[in-house]
Amino acid sequence: MALPNKLKTLLDSANSLDDFKDCSAYFYKWLSNEFSKQPVKHLIRARAEFVDLLLQKLYVITSLNKHDDIALIAVGGYGRGELHPYSDIDFLLLVRSEPNDQLKESLGQFVTHLWDLGLEIGHSVRTHEQVLEQKKQDVHFTTSLLECRLISGNELEFERLKSHIIETPIWRSEEFFIAKVDEQKIRRKKCHGTAYNLEPNVKENPGGLRDLQTIFWVAKKHFHAETLRELISHGYLTHEEYQELLECIENLWNIRFALHLAAGRNENRLLFDYQPHAAELLGFGSEGKASVERMMKRLFRIMSRVREMNQMLLSYFEQSILVDQVNHKPQPLDKNFERVGNRIQVTDPSVFFKREHIFVLFEHIADNPEITDIEPNTLRTMRQVRRRLLGDLQDYAGCRDAFLRLIKHPNGMGRAFTLMHKHGIIAAYLPQWRNIFGQMQFDLFHAYTVDEHTHKLINNIYKYFDKNKQKDFPICSEIVTRMDKPELLYLAGIFHDIAKGRGGDHSELGAVDASTFCKVHGFSNSEARLVAWLVENHLLMSVTAQRKDINDPNVIAEFASHVKNERQLDYLYCLTVADIRATNDNLWNDWKNTLLRELYLHTQRALRAGLENPMDMRDQIRDKKQQAKHRLIELGFEESQIDFIWSRFKANYFTGFSEQQISWQSEHLLKVKDLNDFSVIVGEKPLHGGTQVFVYSPYEASLFAKLVSVIGSKKAQIQHAQVMTTKDGFVVFNFVILEQDGDPVSVNRARSIRKGIESILQDPKKKIRVKKNRSHRFKDFNIKPKVIVRPHARENRNLIEIQAIDIPGLLTKIAEVFQANSLHIHAARITTVGERAEDFFVISNKDYQALDEDHKIELQRDLMKKLNAETN
Repeated sequence: MALPNKLKTLLDSANSLDDFKDCSAYFYKWLSNEFSKQPVKHLIRARAEFVDLLLQKLYVITSLNKHDDIALIAVGGYGRGELHPYSDIDFLLLVRSEPNDQLKESLGQFVTHLWDLGLEIGHSVRTHEQVLEQKKQDVHFTTSLLECRLISGNELEFERLKSHIIETPIWRSEEFFIAKVDEQKIRRKKCHGTAYNLEPNVKENPGGLRDLQTIFWVAKKHFHAETLRELISHGYLTHEEYQELLECIENLWNIRFALHLAAGRNENRLLFDYQPHAAELLGFGSEGKASVERMMKRLFRIMSRVREMNQMLLSYFEQSILVDQVNHKPQPLDKNFERVGNRIQVTDPSVFFKREHIFVLFEHIADNPEITDIEPNTLRTMRQVRRRLLGDLQDYAGCRDAFLRLIKHPNGMGRAFTLMHKHGIIAAYLPQWRNIFGQMQFDLFHAYTVDEHTHKLINNIYKYFDKNKQKDFPICSEIVTRMDKPELLYLAGIFHDIAKGRGGDHSELGAVDASTFCKVHGFSNSEARLVAWLVENHLLMSVTAQRKDINDPNVIAEFASHVKNERQLDYLYCLTVADIRATNDNLWNDWKNTLLRELYLHTQRALRAGLENPMDMRDQIRDKKQQAKHRLIELGFEESQIDFIWSRFKANYFTGFSEQQISWQSEHLLKVKDLNDFSVIVGEKPLHGGTQVFVYSPYEASLFAKLVSVIGSKKAQIQHAQVMTTKDGFVVFNFVILEQDGDPVSVNRARSIRKGIESILQDPKKKIRVKKNRSHRFKDFNIKPKVIVRPHARENRNLIEIQAIDIPGLLTKIAEVFQANSLHIHAARITTVGERAEDFFVISNKDYQALDEDHKIELQRDLMKKLNAETN
């Protein structure tokens, strides 16, 4: 596309830095305006043309044109003539010999002008010898030279360089291919092997532009192809696939172009901040989440196609380039399939006319662990069959039978399921899976699309059966060995989020889908009910563990009555662990692991005792005391000393803490010289998955606010808090804290936190500052504060649920409101999900009674006022 005449006129007459800045401003305004009017390929070439003219002009202004032995050469994407709005401008200044002082000055002025114009450049000054030396060592540099073109300067020097590139093949095709494949593997590993991150990198992610460029680089190096079209004549692409690649390139170019405009800089990660603006620029509308979902589904579908084409073409290239290494003799698997090296292939393309053979292929993959991939001709055939399906694969009885064999196969849900997901076979089998493919999640803690999250969940369940992974999932690995129908767990995993994005409760809708699926596939009514129950209740265990006091027998009794039996408990526990671990690479930690494990074990004991015979509170207290006292006596303490300490505490102390916590806290208090003074201990070893902070002090209503402020100022996360008063006017606080990354705090950090708490107890007037360093990253999610005051199981208590953006100091602000309302805090459950805080407090009024209606309204108003002020 030709640049506007006015721009060319401005460039022709430009002489000063301000003139060039005016040209750039005019160009970017024109580029933005044209985005909705012109094909993107014209615009990225227009920017390359504009940069050509700009560099040529500066080349003259800085007197580089007066030096005969220099050539200005575009390389990389700029060499291809492709520049997105803010892409780097990569060029090589090729000199015949080391520059003299005069040339160095001109080169310095040239580069400085480009920096002053705010351009991101990647440049180097090299002699021919230096170019060849760097080419030997650096495959990236070699790749960039494949796409070089002359901008200004000595054409003979440029032609000499091109002849050196051709005549001195330092990187042979085999070496270059292996290097580019290894480079791609490393790049994908950095992206956790998936294209379906919610903030994908449109350039580097699997299925992104770099995958397309890798195809082209290898083709250019080995076949000397100048365009992708030439791969048709070489027999590697069909005309239909060539058109598909062009469509994918154009879509990715459009999205990257819009991203650059939305960000106003060279940005390749489609961050949440930029998604709404980019969606609007691309014509998906200005409806917020709905527009973003439409854009992202398009992007993820394109990336899936690119990734598959990349795999297929690189496999073809491998067969041509690495002939000696991949020439394996076929090993028959049955009359329709054979293994060639680590790949499976059909003996005849017509095999897939019988649709169930698609699943037989994956059965062979499950049977043969040495098979890791699909041969390219077979993949091409499968892609063609998949695209020409008139219905769903599950419509065929043979496919249903084959799918059931696969889901019951010991290895069916491992690599076989991963490849079925990767190559669209699950989506071709389950119509509901197509709906969640590329489905965004706007809940701040999921890191992947719904389909990829579900794939990772299935992968986690599969690991339960792997002997090498049992140390990561000890209880789950033990449970599945006695599980009579593990396929039901897999089905629950497949359907647990299948209804997301439809509106309504996805758990209830998914349960209906799961039940229907089970009946269509011949499962018994009891099996269908179990799968449906698991889908409908897949959040129950995590919600109970993270939001309720699992040391409270009433909580355990309520949860056990919902679970009903040990079989359902086993399935639910395994599903919950797999679900949380598949949500976000940073979400799982020892604290969550401990919560779920203890909830599972407490509930198991309750079910074995019988729901009609819940453990009496006095029996529970007696058991804990006996265990804790036994340990303390072993440490050398007298029984009378222990009883004296414990006589200060109320019964709720012994129900609220575990035996380990009671013995740990008591051991500390037994060593204190004066029990009328405060006492602080911060555990230097993790207990129950986190670092324990124990404070014993004379009661003061503002103390909770001060303690959470100190902990917050030390940049530690409070996961759980318990507050209990003693019989003699003291108060006990116990916090479970973690570092920002979810690990228990280090020994040095534990000591620093203890000193900070002791300091505020010694000097109650001391000010504590918590820096507000709120991220604006999630501003488009519009999380509004929410305050709900509910009745509590104890008549003289209330339960308050607070949801808000998790800004530094938030817990302190909440505590200050409680203090202003003369409230007593009896317990707190602190949960952070992404950037959202979900905090639960058990409180009473100043007279230790439940709040009346007027006080509830006043408290809600005060909290909302404070939260809105802090989060806006």
